[in-house]
Amino acid sequence: MASVKEMRNRIAAVKSTQKITKAMQMVAAAKLRRAQNAAQDSRPYAQRMAAVIANLAAGVSGDGAPKLLVGTGSDQRHLVLVATSDRGLAGGFNSSIVRAARQRIDQLLSEGKDVKIITVGRKARDQLRRLHASRTVDSFEVGGNPSLAVAETVSARVRELFEAGEVDVVTLFFSQFKSVVTQTPTARQLIPAEVADGSAPLDLKGASYEYEPDEGAILNELLPRNITTQIFSAMLENQAGFFAAQMTAMDNATRNAGDMIANLTLQMNRARQAQITKELIEIISGAEAI
Repeated sequence: MASVKEMRNRIAAVKSTQKITKAMQMVAAAKLRRAQNAAQDSRPYAQRMAAVIANLAAGVSGDGAPKLLVGTGSDQRHLVLVATSDRGLAGGFNSSIVRAARQRIDQLLSEGKDVKIITVGRKARDQLRRLHASRTVDSFEVGGNPSLAVAETVSARVRELFEAGEVDVVTLFFSQFKSVVTQTPTARQLIPAEVADGSAPLDLKGASYEYEPDEGAILNELLPRNITTQIFSAMLENQAGFFAAQMTAMDNATRNAGDMIANLTLQMNRARQAQITKELIEIISGAEAI
């Protein structure tokens, strides 16, 4: 059994850790509200853009349709875009996103597809390069806060690969923020463009619209912007989910530290009592010997 001094040192170390986890929990809780509002505020814009694209796409077909909308006609070459946070200490938040991406990658490889990977966030880069370093074509960091500049850079890289004929289908993986206790790993296809659930074409109420320029020209301008919007929205969703997961993880760590302190204190008291009892026995034994 450890000595009383060793037990005191261990208790002091756990208390220091508990102070850190409690502070991280409070910081995450303070940042969560702002990140949650940013994620929720981005949803109407992304959904409305999807609705406009759905309305315009209804009037475009055939060879004149933009490639970003209809694709290349093949699904042999896939690009998997994996977005996580740069930091850890958030339970299984980042791992759940990477796990969903890995499952899709393994499925595509088993079907004989060609797969390329772009990571957004250090945690995605670090976890995926263990098994798929040769398939990773680029990686980006989110930074302290998600920015539109990073989303535009990622979007430009995605479009560059598509326009060069290196990929046919692009799928984005991220974590959709549902609530403080629920963050759902989500896959969203960016190319060919898909209309998100609930983003039905605009109801024109019987009116007939003429576009200037035509639908194809508008889509050529709107579709690249939509890719940037979807990536930026995913980064904001990840930010809110990260702080929620970190707040929960640090709360659990603080509670576990409290339980450990209680157990160590009990063991220390037992060790101290045993030491006192041993000393008393030695004193009594010495007295009887005299």
